[in-house]
Amino acid sequence: MTPTSQKHLVLVGATGMVGGYALRYALENASVGTVSAIVRRKLGISHAKLQEVLHRDFADCSSLSRVLTGQDAAVFCLGAYTGAVSDTELRRITVDYTIEFARVLHGSSPNTAFSFLSGSGADPTGRSRIAFARYKGEAENALRAAGFPCVYPFRPAYIYPVEPRKEPNFSYRLLRAIYPAFQLLFPNQVIRADDLARAMVDRAVQGTDRGGRIFENRDIRAMIKRIHPSTGRPSALIAETE
Repeated sequence: MTPTSQKHLVLVGATGMVGGYALRYALENASVGTVSAIVRRKLGISHAKLQEVLHRDFADCSSLSRVLTGQDAAVFCLGAYTGAVSDTELRRITVDYTIEFARVLHGSSPNTAFSFLSGSGADPTGRSRIAFARYKGEAENALRAAGFPCVYPFRPAYIYPVEPRKEPNFSYRLLRAIYPAFQLLFPNQVIRADDLARAMVDRAVQGTDRGGRIFENRDIRAMIKRIHPSTGRPSALIAETE
């Protein structure tokens, strides 16, 4: 691929689990020419493709308009775990920050293809009793209404961290402990963090579905199997169940 055909990608949430893998993959991806990582704290890495932009207040992204000019693809992984913050803060991070970033990005680069880290059970109707589901659904609706040509909500179920970390709550500690059995019994209810990141970057960079589409956990696994068939991992981890 020639440099002139490479894409300019903006990434939000690069210091998080999925966003960190998305950053690594985008920097290695021959289809990506530059990566603008919008972060609240320094990444501590350097790369010829990387432009690191410190931005602490996602309630106001107006100052990012110049950085966001000329972007072709966006991967948005900013979020918070349920229970880690108050309900008010969860909605602010999940909905308000997404809407504000999308507003400025669309004003600067209206033809950007947008991959959004949503979640399994996201409810665009707003009727779910689960706050996380309502807020993710609300954010999805806002992105579709923002005017981008392609919007891709990714709805993973349990995201396997791959690398050891301090789990955010008991549920995650339990799922990590039983993961080998869980992924064999319920393969379409799990996705590796690095696989999810690959899928989000690939879809945003390709940006071929006008209007976009929703990717449930099963769809993400199928995408990884199709685009990256040689992962060096057991086929049970990536194959779809019939």
